[in-house]
Amino acid sequence: MSGHENGAIPDSVIVGVLRPFVRATRPVLAGLRESDPFGLRGRGRPGPGAEDERPLKNRILDTLASVEVPGTAAWAAMDVRGRSHWWVYRVGRFTTLIAAIPGLGGALARTLPVSAAVGAAGQGLLLVAIAGEHGIHSRAGEDRIVELLASVLFGRELTLTGTLDAAEDAVVDRRADELTGDLGEKDASPAVARIGSAVWRLGRALYSVEDELDKRPHGRFYHEAIGMLPVVGVAGKYFGEWSGLKRAAKAAEKRLARV
Repeated sequence: MSGHENGAIPDSVIVGVLRPFVRATRPVLAGLRESDPFGLRGRGRPGPGAEDERPLKNRILDTLASVEVPGTAAWAAMDVRGRSHWWVYRVGRFTTLIAAIPGLGGALARTLPVSAAVGAAGQGLLLVAIAGEHGIHSRAGEDRIVELLASVLFGRELTLTGTLDAAEDAVVDRRADELTGDLGEKDASPAVARIGSAVWRLGRALYSVEDELDKRPHGRFYHEAIGMLPVVGVAGKYFGEWSGLKRAAKAAEKRLARV
């Protein structure tokens, strides 16, 4: 790690927050990626002349299978940039949903600022997902992913060595398990409520370095202005987080292209 300690919060503290965060994102992203409520995976387009002979339900499902969803033929045909773009919308829509329905976050949703907690967790999830589409996965590429998050979210340029002893690694694992909760269990179904609660816990983890969150990508100045108005302020905050999510994705793509 870089020996330089930026600001009031040491680099070591930032890394201590990000390591378990990165490990905890795996089941959350799996839930977002692998959810297939309509059984679209494995469905293909029918051959010539078969279109009119199939039941309406099958025709609709086969049409949906052409949509870019992980596991479909359309997804397999996408390039890395296209898949990363898909994650922007997948993460953005989901985090907006759980922010709009605090009940999905359980008790945490009533104690944490919505835009800061969910926005930070959403950007962190997105960065890990994009790294994965570039072939950098948690565990094997954990240091690179932590460096990516530190750079984009906190403006910290770190160089990690990956030298954790067994005891330190066990602590990171234990903290990651606390963040994922029952999503880490093999028999736990990736229900929306479970994923939502996990995202709130991830938000709480990042909120532990609250003073650094202002450095993460934000929306435009007019989103902030709208966010201060009564009634429409909520919409302004959400659109601001959406804009910040897209900026985080661009920053990640730019950094990964340099490696």
